[in-house]
Amino acid sequence: MGIMYYLLSPFTWILNLFYSLSQNYGVSLLLFAVVVKLVLFPFSIKGKRSMIQMNMLSGRMQQLQKQYGKNPERYNQEMQKLYEKENVNPMSGCMWSLIPMFILLPLYAIIREPLHYMMALNTEQIAQVAQVLDWQNVAVANGWATAAQVADGFTSAGYNQLFLSSLINEGNLEAVRQALGSAGNVFAINFDFLGLNLALVPTWKIWEDFTMMKLGLLILVLCSVVSGLVMMLITTKTNQMNQDQAQNEQAKRTNRTMMLIQPVMSLWIGFIMPAGLCLYWIANNLLSMVQEVIAGRMLKKDYEAARIAAEQRAKEEKEEEKRRKAEAAEERARRLEEEKKNRGKKKSLPKKKEEDTPGVNRQDSQIGLRAYARGRAYIPDRFGGVTPYRDPDERIRRELAAQKQKKGKKAGQEEKPAEKPVEQPVEQTPVPPVSSEIPQDEINFDDLTKFPEFPQEKKDEEGE
Repeated sequence: MGIMYYLLSPFTWILNLFYSLSQNYGVSLLLFAVVVKLVLFPFSIKGKRSMIQMNMLSGRMQQLQKQYGKNPERYNQEMQKLYEKENVNPMSGCMWSLIPMFILLPLYAIIREPLHYMMALNTEQIAQVAQVLDWQNVAVANGWATAAQVADGFTSAGYNQLFLSSLINEGNLEAVRQALGSAGNVFAINFDFLGLNLALVPTWKIWEDFTMMKLGLLILVLCSVVSGLVMMLITTKTNQMNQDQAQNEQAKRTNRTMMLIQPVMSLWIGFIMPAGLCLYWIANNLLSMVQEVIAGRMLKKDYEAARIAAEQRAKEEKEEEKRRKAEAAEERARRLEEEKKNRGKKKSLPKKKEEDTPGVNRQDSQIGLRAYARGRAYIPDRFGGVTPYRDPDERIRRELAAQKQKKGKKAGQEEKPAEKPVEQPVEQTPVPPVSSEIPQDEINFDDLTKFPEFPQEKKDEEGE
């Protein structure tokens, strides 16, 4: 036996107990559904109370959203503090509604493999039972499997165990027990419920080999869909704790989605699973309706308190909206009054005091009426004072005169030595271009690197 056998043993024990009392598989499934609802009823009440508390806190949650919406971390911290202060679990409302699904899964495993879970048979013993009941021929004849699928013997794939257990009856029960010896607890299961074989899987193609059994199973699936839809309507009605919630567009979209999911889920369960599980689903829906009505009466005071709180919250929100509008109107009126008073008046801007830069005299920068002609940070002696102007062509003229004198001596022409040019006083006026005074064909640019230095430059070097 695997671990799942021991995990599902409590559910198996309850189902076997109800079958031993009723001797009917359908009745045992109904009793099983009743017990599950009774066990889960207190948790369902707790979940609904948590939903009511969450609804009553929605006003404060909206205030926190407005106050800390731009800071998600601070918003989550404040929400957690609010939940702890009010002792509210935001997940408890939907957590308990998921428990029936966890009950449905183990029940599905038990219904799918009754020989293994209800009769405690292993794989070899189940194969012996299939051999005694001539599984290969019967399965192909009833359309439960093809010849290729049963060629290698019995397998527990699909619903083969359920189909095989439906073949056990009072006529062949003794032969099966003799084949197994003392192993297991084999018994004949009565799958007949209101004329329907709960071991079969319903089909919507009832026109293929039409029988009343196929029609009855199809009606069973339709009943499952209708009961699921009615249950959702009642649940939605009881969860509408106030008119504001009923008019909430988001709540309406959620309710419409759930109303679409519930029928689709019922159809899925009805057409791909055995009829026994479909019967349990119908019973679960009917019991859920009764549970919602009872819970609504038990929580009537809580619902009323939630409704009053919602009305008070709506009233406070309206008052807050009126106050904000009044404040906005007063602010607009105040601004208009200020604009009327200041209309036609020139606003005198305060003059900025100019900061004095250390070492800067603004009079040095002034030329005429322009106060900062030379710049706001002009300092005459910043780079060692003003450099006197020198004519750049003076040196070239001296060298040309020396070259002419040298050529004259070579030709035997005696000429007066060139007079040393008199230094002109430094002037701040521009000098005419060189080309107007010096012929370009008489300049030897190769000898320019040999020009002697200016006397003033030599004096500077000697001084250094």
